[in-house]
Amino acid sequence: MVSQITRGIKISVLTSFEGTYFKNYKIHFAFSYEITIENHSKDSVQLNSRHWEILDSLNEKEIVDGEGVIGKKPVLKPGEKHTYNSGCLLASPFGAMSGHFNMINFTTTKTFKVIVPTFKLSAPFALN
Repeated sequence: MVSQITRGIKISVLTSFEGTYFKNYKIHFAFSYEITIENHSKDSVQLNSRHWEILDSLNEKEIVDGEGVIGKKPVLKPGEKHTYNSGCLLASPFGAMSGHFNMINFTTTKTFKVIVPTFKLSAPFALN
């Protein structure tokens, strides 16, 4: 698990290899990840959007931007947390993801970025 705190918001990521799949006559490596967002600040905040940089050892970097996370824009009061699960397919057994969440502080009405620490995606059978 990797974790990082930005402006009182803690992001923790746990990854898992889910298996291999054939799609369009090519093998793909499936990974899942669980992200927990914890509000350690004194203000209520809301996650509005996300930015991902997905690195695949056999492909170019893929950039993904979108609203919320899995269709939600969670509001976190001080001390609250939100956990969600998602995943990605890679062309190789090795990769990584990093990015940030765009959030708004309800007290100051200012937006800010919360860094998602880089997390590795690796199939256990491919490790030496």
